[in-house]
Amino acid sequence: MSTQDIKQEYNITVYTENQIGLLNRIAIIFTRRKINIDSLNTSPSEIDSIHRFNIVITEHEDVVRKLCRQIEKQVEVLKVYYHTNEDVIWQELALYKVPTDVIAEKASVERLLRENGARVVVIRKDYTIFETTGHREETDNLTKVLQQYGLIEFVRSARVAIIKDSEGFNRKLREFERLEPGEDVIENEFLNQGQKVFSM
Repeated sequence: MSTQDIKQEYNITVYTENQIGLLNRIAIIFTRRKINIDSLNTSPSEIDSIHRFNIVITEHEDVVRKLCRQIEKQVEVLKVYYHTNEDVIWQELALYKVPTDVIAEKASVERLLRENGARVVVIRKDYTIFETTGHREETDNLTKVLQQYGLIEFVRSARVAIIKDSEGFNRKLREFERLEPGEDVIENEFLNQGQKVFSM
């Protein structure tokens, strides 16, 4: 069975101009195909005024390829890439709110933090907030650990990802600008023969 026959997680990276309504039009492309978006992050990119979307879906590769071509047809979209999890370095951030008195009484906070790569963000009399970054399994694991200490609230960010083997879109954009024709006016050799050229 080839990898194209198996559904797996794909990270779709979209470089766009920052235009109102574009996110909605991109979301509609997924909705029409009944594809669920597992994670969606938008942020500025390494290029001024260019935004970067990171979309995570679980699908077959041929479906992902067609989706990317469809997204690229949007006027404001400059380029779309897709990669498997092995091709990107990615992280998610998670916050956990737990009752301070329970944590102080029942848990060795220092050991808990060390074992789960977490840190304290806020300590108040009524609650303490922890933060950790990592892959989904790691943030889910700390959720399970903190459930027994009266986890009040939990939130996880969308995935942020950087492509491993990429020189960045910035270089590609500069190359594209270099290849674009200049703005100098070029004399048209047929301009003074307008009557001949445009008459039937």
